[in-house]
Amino acid sequence: MSSIELTSSQREILQELINLYGVSERAVKGEDIANKVDRNPGTIRNQMQSLKALQLVEGVPGPKGGYKPTATAYEALELEQLDEPANVPFFHNGERVTDANVQEIDLTSVHHPELCRAEIRLHGSIKEYHEGDTVVVGPTPRSKLRIEGVLDGKDDTNNVLIVSTTSMEAPWGDDAPQH
Repeated sequence: MSSIELTSSQREILQELINLYGVSERAVKGEDIANKVDRNPGTIRNQMQSLKALQLVEGVPGPKGGYKPTATAYEALELEQLDEPANVPFFHNGERVTDANVQEIDLTSVHHPELCRAEIRLHGSIKEYHEGDTVVVGPTPRSKLRIEGVLDGKDDTNNVLIVSTTSMEAPWGDDAPQH
């Protein structure tokens, strides 16, 4: 568990750096982060200096340079740094999402399915998700859990979608084990 305290602005910038780096797997330019978080590139450069001092990012010089998150950055945001992430299908309003990966699924009130909510932590941007959107997650690799629901809200700071579940089934699909 990390003891690094970050401001909400630092968390948002660091989260976006991790999101962009996860998609491209190469250094991310400050301007790209600025566009995603709707901030001035100069502000991003200033924040990156403080994040470098905390050893959360490293600068990469040169024309293809920019910033890369360190292992400590993933720890500070309590994310797993996945070498080869599991492929969990994720759909937004019926369309397969390919530039995001499901990091974690937390379920609340599973004893009361009509009240059940899922908190889905994504590795990837959640800026384009809005209340009322439909989402489908899964099936997950091990338990073959598949969740369908409607977006109730989101936590941009922690990259979490809050979903009111309409359907939850495990095991799901043709390859479900027969009992």
